[in-house]
Amino acid sequence: MIVYHGSPRIVKKPIYGLGSETNDYGRGFYCTENAELAREWACPAVKDGFANKYELDLSDLNVLYLNKDGYHILNWIAVLLKHRIFPKRSPVAREADQYIKGEFLPDISGFDVICGYRADDSYFSYAKDFLNNTISVNQLSQAMKLGELGEQIVLMSKKAFGKIQYIEYELVDGSIYNPRRMEREERARRTYLNNHGQDFASVQNDLFVLDIIREQVRNDDPRLR
Repeated sequence: MIVYHGSPRIVKKPIYGLGSETNDYGRGFYCTENAELAREWACPAVKDGFANKYELDLSDLNVLYLNKDGYHILNWIAVLLKHRIFPKRSPVAREADQYIKGEFLPDISGFDVICGYRADDSYFSYAKDFLNNTISVNQLSQAMKLGELGEQIVLMSKKAFGKIQYIEYELVDGSIYNPRRMEREERARRTYLNNHGQDFASVQNDLFVLDIIREQVRNDDPRLR
């Protein structure tokens, strides 16, 4: 498969062991199949960047698809909570953080590659709203599909790093792609706010994080599928 890595620099040889442990899924090499998203990710500021292109051979690799294969949105949230650092100011958020990691965190240690949502600023704000009991599981699931913010493919193991081959890079114009990145995220926020203002009748049967804690909801609960 062809994957791209958007970056302020050219990366001809991804190196195993580099990167921050506080990234979405921990330390790894973060890619996407969407070249346009990689161009946007290459330009977090109005400065030129690079869309690095690779061929990734998934054969013989153990791949975790967090958006498929029986996993649900709370499994993704649990992985995110394990790695990302942010203040949990309310008692509900602190209790939810502990419960979700304790009940819904999948074991990702045996996987070479992880595929799942990318927690940019918009996605991360949805996750925080859920922890604070502001939106339901159903609303969170819907929010993750807004704005075409994209999914990511993350190389986690030394074996996976041995399966990626550099092809070429493309210089990305920051004056074009930084505004496109900002617009994509803003579009997601606008859609989220429009959908978030539902009346009580439309969400009264939804599952909120306080319900999950009080009812001791387990990972195999059919309401999470």
